[in-house]
Amino acid sequence: MVPPAKKFINNPNDVVTEFIEGLVETYPGLQYLDGLPEIKVVLRADVLAANYDKVAVISGGGSGHEPAQAGYVGEGMLTAAICGDVFASPPVDSILAGIRAVTGPKGCLLVVTNYTGDRFNFGLAAEQAKTEGFQIETVIVGDDCALPPPRGIAGRRGLAGTILVHKVAGAAAAAGLSLAEVAAEAKHASEMVGTMGVALSVCTLPGQLASDRLGPEKMELGLGVHGEPGAAVVDIQPVEAVVSHVLQQILSPETNYVPITRGNSVVLMVNGLGGTPLMELLIAAGKAVPKLQLEFGLAVDRVYTGSFMTSLDMAGFSISIMKADQSILERLDAPTKAPSWPVGTDGNRPPAKIPVPLPFQATKSEESPSRPQELSQQGKILEAAIEAAATVVINLKDSLNEWDGKVGDGDCGSTMCRGATAILEDMKNYYPLNDAAETVREIGSSIRRVMGGTSGIIYNLLCKAAYAELKANGQPETTSKHWSEALKSAISAVSKYGGATAGYRTMLDALIPPSKFLEEKLSVGEDPITAFVLSAEAATAGAESTIHMQAQAGRSSYVSAEILASIPDPGAMAAAAWYSAAARAVKEKSQGL
Repeated sequence: MVPPAKKFINNPNDVVTEFIEGLVETYPGLQYLDGLPEIKVVLRADVLAANYDKVAVISGGGSGHEPAQAGYVGEGMLTAAICGDVFASPPVDSILAGIRAVTGPKGCLLVVTNYTGDRFNFGLAAEQAKTEGFQIETVIVGDDCALPPPRGIAGRRGLAGTILVHKVAGAAAAAGLSLAEVAAEAKHASEMVGTMGVALSVCTLPGQLASDRLGPEKMELGLGVHGEPGAAVVDIQPVEAVVSHVLQQILSPETNYVPITRGNSVVLMVNGLGGTPLMELLIAAGKAVPKLQLEFGLAVDRVYTGSFMTSLDMAGFSISIMKADQSILERLDAPTKAPSWPVGTDGNRPPAKIPVPLPFQATKSEESPSRPQELSQQGKILEAAIEAAATVVINLKDSLNEWDGKVGDGDCGSTMCRGATAILEDMKNYYPLNDAAETVREIGSSIRRVMGGTSGIIYNLLCKAAYAELKANGQPETTSKHWSEALKSAISAVSKYGGATAGYRTMLDALIPPSKFLEEKLSVGEDPITAFVLSAEAATAGAESTIHMQAQAGRSSYVSAEILASIPDPGAMAAAAWYSAAARAVKEKSQGL
């Protein structure tokens, strides 16, 4: 048994909240919105949306990559950073709160690292912000050069090169450029940079066991910053050989990741991943510069060495190379007060937190729903189905984490368990179980409140789409065909925003087969409960079939086919489990009434 990793933390669930509190005490130019722990937003203390006359630049993502992204908040760089839980995308509500807090009439640029959850959450937040009257532009950064294109619909991961894009965008905004001009400079910068990482160890999430995936004499090439497996595991090599391999991979004319050729000027960033001493990073930088000059014929105009985007305690480093024209160099050299660039502060200490802003045209909230004093027959069946589905997900926590630890970032079970636990608690008091549509909406609210990462936003989308379909039927009784149509609409919504469909090795592979089965059987008059129970077999078969699929979406798309061939998709297994549990519960409860 691998021993638990030793950490200087309190409750593992509080690490991000407590990190933010320490951050603003250390750097008085920063504040956070008074919405902790649900809303984790760090912002400039000198910016108020109402009178801010420059373009706001916002980024964010999962925590665990410190100093990214909150450490780059400051004049001349980011206006705000949205912090998710460790390695989990920040929720839409947090992103919206950040946009509302700092965005003035000149609009806001969202700089988003290319991960499915970040694209989903920032994308939905951008669309909502636009309906509130904000001008929003988005730039997606995917600078990973470790894996050969294409990688399904997921594309190249966003790595440490994102920090250089932050600096370019922030300097352009500070210079007073328009939103379109700032977005154009940021997009240009993102297309000029490539990154690859190497590691001697796998990161350890707070409260979890240390991974023993890499042996004592092995290193990993091209791994992701969330601990997902890399392109290859090889014997440990001298740093000079490692640097040569990384530079060749980034600058290879065959992949053409970056438009850099002999005679160009470049910027070099050697980035520590959290557990690498500065001495080793400087050794790598010292080897990289002459190789770039002599072997690749490049002029190295700037060198940045340090820990800019980490992966908790991972021992390793990444190298980023950016083609540097005069405009980019001017943006990189422009002054900034972002503490982790790093620069000093003027010593002023404003209050550590300010209130979470409300929408500009806030309306009085509807009366909170409540559980009916007496449940109808439909309400009793719905309650049994929800309870059974949530319970089986909670019981699957460890298995889901184990599977996800091999093909993802290892938190699928923990994330799903949080959502299921909240659903069981909220159902006792708040779910209007006699109203199927409103109950589905409340399930989505429970999920939205506690589930982070891609799973949370996907399940929230499922519930929103299902609610809309159920509400549209306008009938007092929700029939089996209504439920079938709701499931179909939910699947369509997730496919629309995420791009995945059957065969992509996602949770949809567990939901599409039973949806089609239900629709077919109900159309020919099959008994609804029998059809529901039999459709659960299709859900289980669909989930188990993911073992034989090559991932085309999410973090699993970066994992080798050899590893995937022995592990089912955790999200699909979770979906099949709750679907099957709900079907059994409906049958048992219906027979008892």
